[in-house]
Amino acid sequence: MSDIPENDQPMPLVSHLTELRTRLLRCVAAIFLIFAGLFSFAQQIYTLVSAPLREHLPANATMIATDVASPFLTPFKLTMIVSLFLAIPLILQQIWGFIAPGLYRHEKRIAIPLLISSIILFYAGMAFAYFLVFPLIFGFFASATPDGVAMMTDISSYLDFVMTLFFAFGVAFEIPVAVVLLVWIGVVDVKYLKKIRPYVIIGCFVVGMILTPPDIFSQTLLAVPMWLLFEIGVLFGGLIRKRSEHREDAADDHNDQPPATQP
Repeated sequence: MSDIPENDQPMPLVSHLTELRTRLLRCVAAIFLIFAGLFSFAQQIYTLVSAPLREHLPANATMIATDVASPFLTPFKLTMIVSLFLAIPLILQQIWGFIAPGLYRHEKRIAIPLLISSIILFYAGMAFAYFLVFPLIFGFFASATPDGVAMMTDISSYLDFVMTLFFAFGVAFEIPVAVVLLVWIGVVDVKYLKKIRPYVIIGCFVVGMILTPPDIFSQTLLAVPMWLLFEIGVLFGGLIRKRSEHREDAADDHNDQPPATQP
C-alpha cells in the first residue's frame, strides 16, 4: 500500500498541460504583481544594491551612466530581477503542487524539507554575497586602482556584475540540497562522495576562479563555503541513507515472517 502514490488517479495529457499552464500563469502573475508594488521604489532599490561599491569610491567620485537610457532602464531591470527573486517561494510552491500528487508519502516527507531548505539557502547565499563578499571585493578593487585613474563605475556594468555574483552564490549555497538529492535517489553513495573529496575541493576553487573576479579573496570566499556546504550535504545524505536502509531492512524482516497459522 505504501508503494502507491497518495493521489494516484490517472489524468489525461490535456489535463496535465492545462494544469501546467495555469501554474505558469500564476508564477508570471506573481512576478508582475511584486514588480508593480516595487516599481515606484526602483531608484531606492538600486541605491541599496549599489551601496557596497559607493562606500569604497574615492572622495567626490560617483557612479556614471554611459548610455542615455541607463538611468531609467537599469533600475527597471534590477526591480524586475528582484521581483523574480522574491517570487521564488511561490514559484517553487507551484512546482511542488504540480509534482506532489505523483509522489509517495515517504518521498513527500523528505521533499518538503528539501524544498524549504533550498529557498532558505538561496537567500542565504545572496545575503552572504551582499554583506561579506561585496565589501571585500570592492575594497580590494578600490585599493588596487592606479594613481591618476578615477574609479567611476557604469551603473549598467555594475548591475550585470553583482547579479552574476548573486546568482553564483545563491546557486552555490544549494550544494547541500543537490548532494542529498543525489544520495537519496541513488545516483551516488556517501562513500564515493568521501572518496572524491580532494577533487571536489579543487573543483570548488576552479568554480570560484571562474565565477568571481580575478582576486584571491573573492575566489576563496566562494570556494570555501562551497566545500563546507558539500560536507554538510554529505553528512545529511549519510543520515538519510541510513534511515532508508533501516526502513528497507524492517520491510524485509516483515516480509520474511511466516504467515500466521489457523488454530
